[in-house]
Amino acid sequence: MRKIAAILASIMIICAAGCSSEMNSDRALSNTQSSSLEENSTADSSENSSVSSETSGVDTTNSKDSAQSQSTQQPNDVIQSTENSESVSTENKPGISSNTASEEVSEPVITSDPYTRSTRISEVINDPVFGNYGRLIFPVNTGYYSGETLGELSLTWYNNIDPDKTVEIANYMRSHAESGDVIFYDIYSDSEKAADPRKKDTGLFFFKGDPGEKFAVCSAGGGFAYVGAMHDSFPHALELSKRGYNAFAVIYRPGSQTACEDLSRAISFIFDHADELQVDTDCYSLWGGSAGGRMSAWVGSYGPEGFGERELPHAGAAIIQYTGLSEYSENDPPTYVCVGDSDGIASWRTMKTRLDNMSALGIDTEFHVYSGLRHGFGIGTGTVAEGWLDDAVKFWEKQF
Repeated sequence: MRKIAAILASIMIICAAGCSSEMNSDRALSNTQSSSLEENSTADSSENSSVSSETSGVDTTNSKDSAQSQSTQQPNDVIQSTENSESVSTENKPGISSNTASEEVSEPVITSDPYTRSTRISEVINDPVFGNYGRLIFPVNTGYYSGETLGELSLTWYNNIDPDKTVEIANYMRSHAESGDVIFYDIYSDSEKAADPRKKDTGLFFFKGDPGEKFAVCSAGGGFAYVGAMHDSFPHALELSKRGYNAFAVIYRPGSQTACEDLSRAISFIFDHADELQVDTDCYSLWGGSAGGRMSAWVGSYGPEGFGERELPHAGAAIIQYTGLSEYSENDPPTYVCVGDSDGIASWRTMKTRLDNMSALGIDTEFHVYSGLRHGFGIGTGTVAEGWLDDAVKFWEKQF
């Protein structure tokens, strides 16, 4: 009897220990979920302004041929003062694996059916394979897009959105994430994001090309009010990766100044981690449409150091679409431009005048205007502009 009592006592002790361990595990899971929800709730940007006063500095230059004399403005004259930009120390920057997809998805969730036109956008955003960056695939400010499914996606100020390309991009991202590839990188550290919560809505999507090949950074437009990446940078990056180049699409904070700071940080991040990313940093290119075109022009001219980062080699080429920017300088990189002649936001004449003035300074330029195209035609699939991206790649390659 004493032996039986001892055995029963041992069993009770083991059960109690097991129950205690399970309760602690449940508490830990609950705390993790709470933290995740808290991060998502603070991720919604306070930049919920209507098209904001920033828009007037983006693509509302509708007409007036601005055959201006050569500009010698500094970035704080053109955009906003950078005097209050926070200084960036090397040790404050995130590492290559900081909060990346490889950590978010250590055991990828495999799904059987690919996304289709009828897949709901919310299903893509909340797909567990994307961890906490799925919300950045589409505009964080949901007021700038409409449609319930991938096939219905519509973005403010954009035309010629190709639903099949949208589906292709979503499936590309998921398949690579499921395979364990890192497709997203944070560009700011946790402490930087704590100091400025809007930085939680930034990052780099990576469309990997051939190891050791050159890289491009694509910046989507959106009137500096939102980031229209699904139509204005993801397609470009995907097509560049198919041609062997390593392409990145930057997700940035609204506002012209902060957007340029985020693009500059993205470039700095790529240089800092070039070996791990397996990219060649020589003669990189900056691509952008609409507001993203202005970002590429400004950072291409003033360099990352003009927006709070350390001095780095400037871009070897800028590929710019539909933005009525007029200022220029002798520091502008070789520039390729394309736009439609029915664009009611960006004047093709203003764009041509700018390039003519740059050419007079000895800067290599190339200009294309397409009949009947409106603003925001993206890579131009199914339009008279289809194929322009190959012309732009050739222009970039000419600068090597």
